[in-house]
Amino acid sequence: MKLTLHIWRQKSARDKGKFEEHLVDDVSPDMSFLEMLDVLNESLIHQGKEPFAYDHDCREGICGACSLTINGTPHGPEAATTTCQLHMRKFKNGDSIFIEPFRARAFPIIKDLVVDRSAFDRIIQVGGFISVGTNQPQDANALPVSKLKAELAMDAAACIGCGACAAACPNGASMLFVAAKVSQFALLPQGQPERKKRVVAMVEQMEKEGFGGCTNFYECEAVCPKQVSVRFIAMMNRDFLGATLTKE
Repeated sequence: MKLTLHIWRQKSARDKGKFEEHLVDDVSPDMSFLEMLDVLNESLIHQGKEPFAYDHDCREGICGACSLTINGTPHGPEAATTTCQLHMRKFKNGDSIFIEPFRARAFPIIKDLVVDRSAFDRIIQVGGFISVGTNQPQDANALPVSKLKAELAMDAAACIGCGACAAACPNGASMLFVAAKVSQFALLPQGQPERKKRVVAMVEQMEKEGFGGCTNFYECEAVCPKQVSVRFIAMMNRDFLGATLTKE
């Protein structure tokens, strides 16, 4: 296939960016999207030009590093798929493809297609953990968990923290990410002792990071590569309200 790529080029968050056009030939339909970009970068290096910077790690749809907006959609046109798992057969010969970084106020651009998502790390750090004593841990079999709650907790824990939810939201909200991280602990007995403290701390940190508020556009659920449900936002809101009303 022959494709026209319009790729965002920006030196840093302080510099102005622009789209740079590149033509690529001999793109195999079996290539992943990142493999196609690898080929382009190799060509640029051979020409003595600077390659594009973009994030990637596992390339197995697990790590969430591949944060690209493709033709206006985080991770591209295929639902429940990360950029690294998107294949070029989803495009047609002669297509023009616009490739940008994730757009959110709390995700400043580092370079080209790479954004700083450390805001998510700071949200996790204030409450996304379970405190444990120093003695021998309790046998997991001694803490019975219902099948329904176990499955819901696993559904919430499926979030890979890629940031597509915030990038797709018109408000730049990260509610789906925070709700998933809050809920995966709130649903299990191990997470109960710090349940109220955790939800308040994580929501307050989310607001400090500059993410917008949720107004139920549901764009976050639509682009989530792991199909995390917005039902977790409702669960988090309920926990947050309860925690603030009973806060000492």
